[in-house]
Amino acid sequence: MARPKKKNKRLRHFNVVIERDSAGFYVGSVPELSGCHTQARSLDTLMQRIREAIELCLEVREVSSDRGEFVGVQRISV
Repeated sequence: MARPKKKNKRLRHFNVVIERDSAGFYVGSVPELSGCHTQARSLDTLMQRIREAIELCLEVREVSSDRGEFVGVQRISV
């Protein structure tokens, strides 16, 4: 019996912005996906959860392929 072919899933890359809130939780958000964010007590858990959040966001909408190139994050004091 032949095995069903796996879908050739194209790997997508997203930037995750990570901050720590006043309660000590890590908060991750994906700028390319409006409303895609989650939180966790540890970075390992945060990365698992943000991956799930990205997958869910991609299920409900398609991301434009003409998004800008991520350059970096700068911190400034004023």
